[in-house]
Amino acid sequence: MKFACLVYHEHTDTISEAELSAIVAECQDAAAWNEGIQKAGRHVFTSGLQGPRTARTVRKRNGTLSISDGPFAETKECLGGFTIIEARDMNEALELVSKFPARLTSVEVRPVMDANAELTDPGDRLVMSAMARQRRS
Repeated sequence: MKFACLVYHEHTDTISEAELSAIVAECQDAAAWNEGIQKAGRHVFTSGLQGPRTARTVRKRNGTLSISDGPFAETKECLGGFTIIEARDMNEALELVSKFPARLTSVEVRPVMDANAELTDPGDRLVMSAMARQRRS
């Protein structure tokens, strides 16, 4: 199974030299973690993201398209990057991610939706079942 490891960090407009040093150190530790999962054959893809001010949110409701600046949710934390890993199940994914150096960040681990994924969320099962019925008809 593939899992998305979504890395969130607090976003601020000002940053001290000490905070900058801590961020650089955490990025270096994250790169070492990434290298370890690559060597273990569990790495699929990693990418950082530009800051939330570069984001746009697109919504289409009742036929009306709206595009707004920034991420959808108002929050102090923003999505800073992600890694896709391969793991046997959620327990193994959590074990791999538990070694991620998240002193300044948090990591959300979520199964990737694919044909072979075990769907544990009832809403996901409902949507996928309806999509399969539609394809058959």
